[in-house]
Amino acid sequence: MSILVNKDTRLLVQGITGAQGQFHTAQMLAYGSNIVAGATPGRGGRTLFDRVPVFDEVEEAVARTGANASILFVPAPSAADAILETADAGLKLIICITEGVPALDMVKVLHVLREKDVTLIGPNCPGVISPGEWCRAGIMPLDIHLPGRIGVASRSGTLTYEAVHQLTQAGIGQSTCIGIGGDQLVGTGFVDALALFQEDPETDAVVLIGEIGGVKEQHAAEFVKARGFTKPLFVVVAGQTAPPGKRMGHAGAIITGKAALASSKIAALQEAGATIIPGPAYIGETVKQGLR
Repeated sequence: MSILVNKDTRLLVQGITGAQGQFHTAQMLAYGSNIVAGATPGRGGRTLFDRVPVFDEVEEAVARTGANASILFVPAPSAADAILETADAGLKLIICITEGVPALDMVKVLHVLREKDVTLIGPNCPGVISPGEWCRAGIMPLDIHLPGRIGVASRSGTLTYEAVHQLTQAGIGQSTCIGIGGDQLVGTGFVDALALFQEDPETDAVVLIGEIGGVKEQHAAEFVKARGFTKPLFVVVAGQTAPPGKRMGHAGAIITGKAALASSKIAALQEAGATIIPGPAYIGETVKQGLR
């Protein structure tokens, strides 16, 4: 089984006619994803890859093809409007790959999406993949995933790939992998992801990949302590050697106080009962030992 995306997901690609949109659409189709439409203003009326019709507006694309989820490859200045257009069209799952979306734009977007009960993954994320359902709504490598029963939720795209590769090498398959995004303001956090995995009967355990900056990991720890999540939880927090006060790649990876330190996050999650992975190089080994 899976969460968020599966074989019944009918995916719309916004920004499909751009270089990134076309490249990753081809990759998603090759994986087996059911892409039913694309949308780019002013580019409607054509067909890409001999099977994907392109529309000018999301509303028309949804009405004509029955799309029920969207993935965005649009420039950062246009991302907020694209997300809101998709929500207005009635879609309940939006995946925004775009990085560099202004924080003020996201404040406005998140306010609207809460009122519409829309799930947003990202921005600045690698997307979502459910290997057993052959649905890849994102930019992750095609050949590292293995169908199985371990969920993965991560703030870092590249560490998501590293974790999945190590799990697959250890013979441990994945149910769904979610990159929640590295920005300070994202639509779906660790708590949301853990709640979804908790309800999935075919996810037996979860690997959570955190990093310095913010308090998303502490929120996850509080959720686990409150028995919101009861399955085995394996956690690695990146940035343990990061210099204080430095921005480390992600907009959200800024140490702004003791709570944002890797040590504080590790302590909170350990107290909640999670198994702490000592570093990114030990993900597969630690999970394999823990599952025994």
